[in-house]
Amino acid sequence: MRTQVGIVGAGPAGLVLSHLLHLQGVDSVVLEARTREYVQERVRAGVLEQNTVDLLTEAGVGERMCREGLVHHGIELRFRGRGHRIDFHQLTEGRAITIYAQAEVVRDLIDARLAAGGTITFEAADVSIHDLDGPQPLIRFRKNSESAELYCDFIAGCDGFHGICRPSIPPGVLSVYERTYPFAWLGILAEAAPSSQELVYSYHDRGFALLSMRSQQLSRLYLQCAPDEDVENWPDDRIWRELRTRLACDGWKLIEGRIVQKSIAGMRSFVVEPMQYGRLFLAGDAAHIVPPTGAKGLNLAVADVRVLADALSEFYCSGNRELLNHYSESCLRRVWKVQRFSWWMTSMLHRFDSDNAFDRRRQLGELDYVTSSRAAAQTLAENYVGLPMEKMWKNNC
Repeated sequence: MRTQVGIVGAGPAGLVLSHLLHLQGVDSVVLEARTREYVQERVRAGVLEQNTVDLLTEAGVGERMCREGLVHHGIELRFRGRGHRIDFHQLTEGRAITIYAQAEVVRDLIDARLAAGGTITFEAADVSIHDLDGPQPLIRFRKNSESAELYCDFIAGCDGFHGICRPSIPPGVLSVYERTYPFAWLGILAEAAPSSQELVYSYHDRGFALLSMRSQQLSRLYLQCAPDEDVENWPDDRIWRELRTRLACDGWKLIEGRIVQKSIAGMRSFVVEPMQYGRLFLAGDAAHIVPPTGAKGLNLAVADVRVLADALSEFYCSGNRELLNHYSESCLRRVWKVQRFSWWMTSMLHRFDSDNAFDRRRQLGELDYVTSSRAAAQTLAENYVGLPMEKMWKNNC
């Protein structure tokens, strides 16, 4: 088998890259270890930045998102039993976020790629990558117990934090920067109408809580908990009781319903530099992880492949490798800005075991400042809806 770009991973990063390359006339093959059903159904992020919404719309895969997604023009910060709205529309000249589950984004992209005749190989086993610093890298894998080889001009490693691409880079090439947070999130998906028109971030003495949603019928809610917490210790009634306490606000009531999914996820920040080696380019979670407080994981992955699609298109149009050579540098500028924002949101809203009374008062002072200063609120709003892309996707040919 032969293709121009071999893409490992059929998450948002790999699928968006494949679709953008298709629009630019560049051939790709996507290899995914999981089944199609698994990648289309796994519960992940659901907040799309304005940049992501605009890109999917421009790329022709946003019709269902625009029809079914929930557009939000602000969020609420809640502390000391009172809510304070951050008005995105006013502070960012009309920009917004859209609530649309990652699983739905993936479903739309898979449908679009297959309708266009694209190749996505699901259940690709024993995937390995070779000759990364040579002129023709190779991907080996098995499908239905048969061995196969895929020769490429370039490989895009979009296979997540636990994938095979990043570990395939020789030792000593990558620098790793990481922070592990001393808490986790207990997340639930409940058959309940959202209790708020917009997302609510709540700081409370008992720990952080977040009220989000997936649709007008499904609520997504989170509680800060210990990183070694056992989900079995959280029966439904305990979860609802804790949510009522941490989200309490005068004149507001939490809408409850049947919990259909619950899980606990640790929180970490992680970045590798550089994001490229030879003809291998890392994107999304393969290169960086952000804590979910800032709702940036999916959006940062899309920003990576937007840059990579531009660079690959430029190479195939003109033979110019300048954008490819600077891929890592271009992406990392944004990555570190997003890491800063995600760390700031996390540290402002969560309780740390090491905090004393001074630290807690300082957090409340920061929340008071953010919600009373237009400049501070605008900083939060600009980052939340998505910082401008330095290079916008376009058809270079």
